[in-house]
Amino acid sequence: MKLDFNSEKPIFLQISDGIEDAILSGAFPEEGQIPSTTDFSVMYKINPATANKGINLLVTKGVVYKRRGVGMFVAAGAAEALRQQRREHFIESYVDELIAEARRLGLSSRELIEMIEGGFEK
Repeated sequence: MKLDFNSEKPIFLQISDGIEDAILSGAFPEEGQIPSTTDFSVMYKINPATANKGINLLVTKGVVYKRRGVGMFVAAGAAEALRQQRREHFIESYVDELIAEARRLGLSSRELIEMIEGGFEK
């Protein structure tokens, strides 16, 4: 995971998104332990409260949970839940806007599908 300290995106969100990406890629498997707040703060030279805020976002989502005295772990079903959340966000943020722009340009659904398929072939 790489943090961009020049980004407008807050560091705690970058931490949260990076952990999500690691869960989706399998780097942090379900029921596996994730790095601690201290690990993140030392690794990235950030305030532990910032790392904690990012991890707590995932606790709120039910993606990770705390085992008292042991650490933070990836919840069972977290990867599929994240995939579903990201699919919904993808549709709202990209697909709906893509379709709206295609309509403004007078493209048919077939033409749009062909463009997308062509993009996958690159």
